[in-house]
Amino acid sequence: MILVTGANGNLGSATLTALRARGTAVAGGSRTPGVGMRRLDFDDRAGLDLAGVSTLVLVSAGYAEDDHVLGRHAAVLDAAVRDGVRHVVYTSLTGAGDHLGFAVAHRATERLVRASGLSWTILRNGLYAELFGALLMWSGDGVESAFGGGALAAVVREDLADAAAVVAADPAPHSGRVYDLVGTPITAGQVADRLGVPHRTISLGEYRRRLLHETPGLLPFQPPMIASIATGVRHGFLDGASPDLVDLLGRPARDPLATAVAVASATRPQASVQSPAAGSRGAR
Repeated sequence: MILVTGANGNLGSATLTALRARGTAVAGGSRTPGVGMRRLDFDDRAGLDLAGVSTLVLVSAGYAEDDHVLGRHAAVLDAAVRDGVRHVVYTSLTGAGDHLGFAVAHRATERLVRASGLSWTILRNGLYAELFGALLMWSGDGVESAFGGGALAAVVREDLADAAAVVAADPAPHSGRVYDLVGTPITAGQVADRLGVPHRTISLGEYRRRLLHETPGLLPFQPPMIASIATGVRHGFLDGASPDLVDLLGRPARDPLATAVAVASATRPQASVQSPAAGSRGAR
């Protein structure tokens, strides 16, 4: 049986859906399991139970400080070894992201995976197109960002889930492989053009100020992580290409620009939406 961790999260649930669509025997694991899911709390070492699991899709538990994340990942890998799991698929971070504020936890986990004695595959996932669209900020009649003219080789989350399902359903050909799953580079300017609005660049300092003082709900470790995405895109570190995603999928990847546009559009303030007449006048 295949077990997907983080099954209530976006990537985990999408991976479950992709595996079920293939007719694969699969279960989800979550701290708060729903119907047909297994309780899997990485913070409860004594309660971790992976009996009967042959392939583990380890979706990164990255919503914490690095030491906490690594403790969680070490616990589940120890349980995998103890309970006879044969193969682990780890969802890591694209190789181009080594400078990002959340890279260390991924690279350290990759070391743990390699040292576990299990057969393994590492999926170095690019940043989501959904995230790129969500990080654009509406202001007046346009959008603002600290991305400048830089591009992100963004990936639609569903494609990453499909790629994980391909590997997990038949892991043997992928044993010992590291795949860099990035997509087509897109820019904030392109998103703005599709939305029919201007894009304005703000400074990295202004962006950090907004994250620290104007963005409710962020935990202390999150503003520097988010700011690191902006500076990485702005200075051209996250726009590289790789054939791995298309090769794994066996089909073209979904359009990340369309996805980023849809996400940004969904957060558009109602007052900034032009009437069709106003839009046609502006296009002349």
